[in-house]
Amino acid sequence: MTKSITRLVPILSWGREYNRSALSNDLVAAVIVTIMLIPQSLAYALLAGLPAEAGLYASIAPIILYTVFGTSRALAVGPVAVVSLMTAAALSNIVEQGTMGYAVAALSLAGLSGAMLLAMGIFRLGFVANFLSHPVIAGFITASGLIIAASQLKHILGIEAQGHNLLELVISLAEHLPETNWITAVIGILATGFLFWVRKGLKPLLQRLGLGAGLTGVLVKTGPVAVVVVTTFAVWGLGLADKGVKIVGEVPQSLPPLTLPSFSPKLLGQLLLPAFLISIIGFVESISVAQTLAAKKGQRIDPDQELIGLGAANIGASLTGGFPVTGGFSRSVVNFDAGAETPAAGAFTAIGLAIAAMALTPLIFFLPKATLAATIIVAVLSLVDFSILGRSLNYSKADFAAVLTTIIVTLAMGVEAGVSAGVVLSILLQLYKSSKPHIAEVGQVPGTEHFRNILRHKVITDPRIVSLRVDESLYFANARFLEDKIQNRVAKDKQIRHVILQCSAINEIDLSALESLETINERLREMDVQLHLSEVKGPVMDKLKEQHFLREMTGNVYLSQFEAVDQVRKLLAA
Repeated sequence: MTKSITRLVPILSWGREYNRSALSNDLVAAVIVTIMLIPQSLAYALLAGLPAEAGLYASIAPIILYTVFGTSRALAVGPVAVVSLMTAAALSNIVEQGTMGYAVAALSLAGLSGAMLLAMGIFRLGFVANFLSHPVIAGFITASGLIIAASQLKHILGIEAQGHNLLELVISLAEHLPETNWITAVIGILATGFLFWVRKGLKPLLQRLGLGAGLTGVLVKTGPVAVVVVTTFAVWGLGLADKGVKIVGEVPQSLPPLTLPSFSPKLLGQLLLPAFLISIIGFVESISVAQTLAAKKGQRIDPDQELIGLGAANIGASLTGGFPVTGGFSRSVVNFDAGAETPAAGAFTAIGLAIAAMALTPLIFFLPKATLAATIIVAVLSLVDFSILGRSLNYSKADFAAVLTTIIVTLAMGVEAGVSAGVVLSILLQLYKSSKPHIAEVGQVPGTEHFRNILRHKVITDPRIVSLRVDESLYFANARFLEDKIQNRVAKDKQIRHVILQCSAINEIDLSALESLETINERLREMDVQLHLSEVKGPVMDKLKEQHFLREMTGNVYLSQFEAVDQVRKLLAA
């Protein structure tokens, strides 16, 4: 019972071992992540189409809840670019941005996503995320990064522009380009250029000046804060808000409010698919980061418990004025590099953000939206990776097709259509590949008991015996392919008297495949050819024993391929 409770509430496990050293390291990491997260959370709220404070709210309660229920010691939970974009894309089709209904819909989306993640964790359905292959995820994130960057150009230029896909955004930007506010454009372009330079050029400069690696890392991470401070001061000091520069404006000086999502069946029905896609994308991104960082310290991540942790975080966001959240790549890496030892670093980050929400919000009244847009653009362009196209093309045409389709559909039709197309295409391609399994005719390697492909090795064969190795589980989609393969092989060679199926790679035989084996057995019987099986795995054999197939099979089942060929040769010699 105690072990079960500890598994569901991991803080009860690592909390007992917490010490002063861990506290010190977690506090340092929390300070660094908090500094980084303040402008980032404001920016991602802007991207989601919500007031700036929603970003802070979405970064407080969710982090604390993940600290209690999550298993990663470095994952930093909060708003992320792709999920924020998916939130905006989902809600803009349902309610008008800037209205009270939009904010309520965002809460409902977070709550629905949280409920889905929680249910998936309780019922151990983390495998659902496996339907999204890495190439598809990479293609989706690349396309989303381009859409996000394009969507922020309106803030960089100080113009209005709308669109759910790249084409719509480009057309809208082109139409409104003459309305550019040049002061805003100067702020936006300089901020973007500086942030790119901070990422690439500041670290070498600081190292040349003799600063230590630790201090250099901290200063590089705080680049966005410097931009926020300088541009806010400039707008305030020069009165640029009166000259058309759009600013964040008044942000409530308070802790996250207690809120309730809508339980309207109509709204929840409209949000069902977006919530599912956000849940899957968010979980895949989060678990990938968590496992990568955990592996560096030999720690273990429980995917099903991660679902519970992320589910609790999203439900927390829905009850405290936020929107959907997940584990962020950049801030998690910063958290890890800064020395975070336990999830408590996240809780300390939440406290820092709560203090910021209470005390610092008046200071960002004059923060230009162009600066937040620059922060988003620099963050998401680092995620754009077109090299995945070249790698997938060289390795697998099917993976290349999935990546290219995902990118094109996402850019042309929007994020929901893109990720849906990627999932469907991945499943279809997998079904197609497994419907034509690799079936190798094998022979004995001279002087050994090993059997290898006759097309790749010099092997010993008998013209009266055909040994086939099936390199795939047998199920409804590929059972007929095996039937045809055996039929064609035996029909063209009248010398064949025995067919041996080497089943070493078969992990499952479903009912359709069993019926195909029965058909193969009957056809071979009519041709006076015996069917044998070798190297059948235990679980597969247990299922076969429950059926009448083995009793009606013309041949036998052998422990090894060598034994099968040896015994068949003796039968032929008798």
